[in-house]
Amino acid sequence: MKTIRLGAKGPNVSQFGIGAMSFAGIYGDATVEESHAVLNDCRAAGVTHIDTANVYGKGRSEEIIGSWFADTPSARNDMVLATKAAITGDAERPFNNDPDYLESCLDASLKRLGVDHVDLFYVHRFDRAHSPEDLAGTLAKLIDSGKTRAVGLSEIAPATLRRAWTECPIAAVQSEYSLSTRAPELGLVQTCAELDTTLVAFSPVGRAFLTDAPFSYDRAQSMAFTQNNPRFMQPNYNANIAITDNFRALAADMGEPAAALAIAWVIAQGDHVLPIPGTKNAQHLTELLRGTQIDPSAEDLARIEQVLPVGWAHGDRYTAAQWLGPERYC
Repeated sequence: MKTIRLGAKGPNVSQFGIGAMSFAGIYGDATVEESHAVLNDCRAAGVTHIDTANVYGKGRSEEIIGSWFADTPSARNDMVLATKAAITGDAERPFNNDPDYLESCLDASLKRLGVDHVDLFYVHRFDRAHSPEDLAGTLAKLIDSGKTRAVGLSEIAPATLRRAWTECPIAAVQSEYSLSTRAPELGLVQTCAELDTTLVAFSPVGRAFLTDAPFSYDRAQSMAFTQNNPRFMQPNYNANIAITDNFRALAADMGEPAAALAIAWVIAQGDHVLPIPGTKNAQHLTELLRGTQIDPSAEDLARIEQVLPVGWAHGDRYTAAQWLGPERYC
């Protein structure tokens, strides 16, 4: 498993992490046993990064990870553990970056995880009631408290990252990035590289579109996130399946699972890019991990671009409601 440095001065971490939102039943129910099995398989494969958040299942994801650490005490020392906070669930103020609020959320996360610190604490959404500089000052104090070793931001613009960096090193920025979502290439990928900030890419297999078993339309309509998502609504859904069929055919021609090829593409975008796919399925995890072993050539990357050119996806990646919080910058 290839390793990279998390941020400019952080620990070495596998260039593949496990995104733990799936443990919270976001894409269907996941049992504790299934989630622990995924974590055990990740550890056996050399994966050293776990990425979660306090809102995933209202703390359920963190509790599952905490129970895994309790059952496997030696695992904590092997893992670079990240969590996020700032989404409140309050319609009047959906995001809160107040210092007291963020610290109280981190304290609650530490309790659920059963640890005395995390290695990376992100602000899940930027609250425009604060400037980037003030927010970075808050994060610097959390580092000083010893409750987190490093800090990050999520779904922010390159300009916000630059401003925050003037007050505190930002070790990681989390953003959706895949063959189906290429917006980070319009500044965020480059700014992260310039500042030695790790770009943590969530949904790197396009919410299953870039796998050999994409969600059926009926299944997508049964899940809260995809139910009204533009890419899973008709006629966009059928168009996206038809286009990604070409990607699945290319992966098969190359002798690889589609999910593996999608992960390999993300990793190939830079030594500072770290994909964090999520799964509750051991077989799917094997396909995802295979992506870390593929070193696509320039010809391979060109073939991928040919079947999935920039802008191929039909429909926006978020609904209007889901766009509340993420910063648009292009």
